[in-house]
Amino acid sequence: MKKILLTLCIIPFFVWSQESKTLEPKLENIAWIAGSWHGEAFGGITEEIWSEPSGGSMMATFKLINNGKVTFYEIEVIREVENTLILQLKHFGPDLKGWETKDETVDFPLKEITEDKVVFEGMTFEKISANEMNIYVDIKNEDDSVETVKFNYKK
Repeated sequence: MKKILLTLCIIPFFVWSQESKTLEPKLENIAWIAGSWHGEAFGGITEEIWSEPSGGSMMATFKLINNGKVTFYEIEVIREVENTLILQLKHFGPDLKGWETKDETVDFPLKEITEDKVVFEGMTFEKISANEMNIYVDIKNEDDSVETVKFNYKK
């Protein structure tokens, strides 16, 4: 009986210790995102370049190339705001004409940070190794359904 009781007490602790530890919403905890990342998505070649944290933010540029031509660009920032992080981006066509209005951004509030994951509402960064990561983006279709697109990147 004592062995069963001891086992029942140890199992929850073991399960808890195996879960990823939630980290503070600080840029230093997501610095592993920084770098020049390359992959394939939407039938083309993708490139996403993230800066190191500085000045309370990280910034990135993204481009999609299909058939040797740029399809669109993005400018992205992750900023420290009011004790949390927010990812904001703007889209641009190949001629740099914006998709969003002048003052509009697409915003992704932070949900959680662990050692190998940064989860924003609608976008997740997953560290596979020092030289590989996946980004999962929720994209709303014309019929209002949501599709999650996976971007596999390598440095």
